[in-house]
Amino acid sequence: MNVKNIKLAGVGRMALLSFIIIPALSGCLTGEPQVTNAASEGLTEVSDVENTAKNTRPNILFIMSDDHSERAISAYGSKLINTPNIDRIANEGVLFKNSFVANSICGPSRAVMLTGKHSHINGFTDNHSSFDGTQPTYPQYLQKSGYQTAVVGKWHLNSEPVGFDYWEILRGQGHYYSPVFVTNKPNEITVTKDIKNKHGRVIKTEYENTYLGAYATIKTGDLALDFLQNRDKSKPFAMIYNHKAPHRNWMPNVDDLGVIDTSDLQVPDNFFDDYKNRPAAQLQELEINDMYLSYDLKLSEADYAGDLADISLGWGHQWQALYGRMTPSQKKKWDAYYQELNKEYQNVKGDAKALLVWKYRRYMHDYLSSIYSMDKDIGRVLDYLDAQGLAENTIVVYTSDQGFYIGEHGWFDKRFMYEESMRTPLVIRYPAKIKAKQVITEMVQNLDYAPTFLDFAGIDIPADIQGVSLKDRLVEQKPIDRDSLYYHYYEGIEKEHKVAKQEGIRTDTHKLIHFKDVGVDHFELYDIAADPSEMHNLYGTEAISKIQSDLHRQLVKVKEKYQVPFTKI
Repeated sequence: MNVKNIKLAGVGRMALLSFIIIPALSGCLTGEPQVTNAASEGLTEVSDVENTAKNTRPNILFIMSDDHSERAISAYGSKLINTPNIDRIANEGVLFKNSFVANSICGPSRAVMLTGKHSHINGFTDNHSSFDGTQPTYPQYLQKSGYQTAVVGKWHLNSEPVGFDYWEILRGQGHYYSPVFVTNKPNEITVTKDIKNKHGRVIKTEYENTYLGAYATIKTGDLALDFLQNRDKSKPFAMIYNHKAPHRNWMPNVDDLGVIDTSDLQVPDNFFDDYKNRPAAQLQELEINDMYLSYDLKLSEADYAGDLADISLGWGHQWQALYGRMTPSQKKKWDAYYQELNKEYQNVKGDAKALLVWKYRRYMHDYLSSIYSMDKDIGRVLDYLDAQGLAENTIVVYTSDQGFYIGEHGWFDKRFMYEESMRTPLVIRYPAKIKAKQVITEMVQNLDYAPTFLDFAGIDIPADIQGVSLKDRLVEQKPIDRDSLYYHYYEGIEKEHKVAKQEGIRTDTHKLIHFKDVGVDHFELYDIAADPSEMHNLYGTEAISKIQSDLHRQLVKVKEKYQVPFTKI
């Protein structure tokens, strides 16, 4: 496959709006956090460089994407795409080779990151939950200790952000084109909406911005730059900068169409997996063959008329609604590009195997193209830090809310405890304290972000946080004291994609998974070193019996450690 040269984006595209941020103290904390390295008081200089020298506490820039596989990042060795700006963070800091999530689905993973606690503790177990913002989170602790806090982009927690001086977040999943953002800082173009209860009583007022003609990835970067430019420069900042990309339905920026070429892309080795001895894998509905020709694969109704009931299922109408969010000039570029590509469908639709490969290549084209646009936007923000002398004293993190299947096992999406979705990319840069070009192979989990940020900020880590701080490993190369990771997925086969409820444990070398759901109750065990693609379930075999018994003991032990109820999976 070919990827055209990627140019680093400068800070040329300014945002439409500027905001004056008014610091506020957050309540709802359990006790007062103890600050052992407090921020300097009374700084009035406008120079970022001068303030960086005087304020020893680091700024924090947390960048997160949605559904980004580490196998689509060149720093992780990917041949699919070049990601120079994510690579830049890794090359100037640390790349984690074994970074994992505790629950591989969007909202729950975000709740784990904010709280440093497993889903059963923070209460957000699946995407149908609502996050309780009154519980302590690391942004609340940082805000209370003198940080100016912000979140822009995707939130996806079915609640308003708490602990942020400024927030402007995508409504729900968000749209790639003409995105709608909700904010706590109204301005002259903000639409005011009253939210009423069933009795017609106004229960809250919402401030909404619809950016007609904007592309969500670029608009998110604009909002991030607005905050950085207009923040209170006497305080350290902590900003969460969350992208929608590369979440389904993978709509590339029309200005980047043609950059990614997947016409010769080969399918993964286990693309035609038969799921032998893996009953839960047989039940799922997240195969690339399950994708919709309209919504997912960008065919018009004229392209597939009579071939698939996308329209009767509602997906064709949903695709038309998303397509309709583009401006006429955007539609012109989109149509000129996709109408020509879509002719390939007519050549392959009569051959089931050829059609499936075509679907994979189309999926990968759109997925990778949305990553390409996102990486450029990250470059804009990194360039700003460099230009303003902020890079040295700013912790920059890039991660995703979980991994993703990009054809492995014939799948897209996430949810399973298998490696492709349990793994998530993680790179961290902090030039003032972290040595560059490090590669860390020890296991870390998204539980660890909250305590790490608090530790770097000089705030005592609350005893109920379940993650561990990575500060000593990053700064002093001290080993991480951890033998295993606990995983738990709650949604189940009665929800979207029909992935069974599951829990399990992962060590450096093996993985034990217990699937328990309607009609499903079985174990799987994998030797990860010998079988990294997890194709051979070894559970119940004589050769692995001793390891199997040990993993069962460790699972009981880790559930006790994390206070997991034993009455439910």
